[in-house]
Parts: sequence; structure tokens; C-alpha cells
Amino acid sequence: MTFIVTENCIKCKYTDCVEVCPVDCFYEGENMLVINPEECIDCGVCEPECPIGAIVPESEDLVEWIEHNKKYSEQWPKITIKKEPLPEAESFRDLLNKKENYFSENPGSSD
Repeated sequence: MTFIVTENCIKCKYTDCVEVCPVDCFYEGENMLVINPEECIDCGVCEPECPIGAIVPESEDLVEWIEHNKKYSEQWPKITIKKEPLPEAESFRDLLNKKENYFSENPGSSD
């Protein structure tokens, strides 16, 4: 099992999780993070660090997000240091349907 980043991260991109990850398995997109499921060791230390609950254990009902994390972790740069969240994070934290309306495939900046 692995942990994955879900839709809640879009347009927020808090990086508290990156700072505690012992295996550096986070990757940065323009407006969200993802976890490489092949690198995640299922330690779970990242989950409570996310202030918006965007990190969850994988499950059968999250297949779309497992694939999303896998795909973009192979395309985006690795992130290993904490950065400031996106300026609009607070106004987007509780918004629904963010993937459909706001997700960007563009990579983020590297460390």
C-alpha cells in the first residue's frame, strides 16, 4: 500500500509533507504535488502533516488518483524542501471539483 495526493492539493500545494518524507517521494507540479507510489514506503508520516487532508492511503475507490500520482511523478521534478503554499491556497482549500476546473499538467520548479 502507498499514500497518494488527492484533488484537495490542487491550487493549494502545501509542502509540509515534503519536509517529513524519509524517502523523498514527492514530485511538484505547477499547482499540486504527487507521490510516486513505487517510492513510497507507506510510513504515513506525511498524512497528518497536510493541513487540508489531501494525502490519504490508497484504496480501491481512489484508482483514478493512484494513476494520477503515478503518471505525474514520472513527469514532474522531485521536491525535497518545504516551500510556501500557493498564494491562493486559503481561498481554494475547501473548493470541490478542482481537478476538472483547475488542475495543471505543467511541472513545478525544481528544488
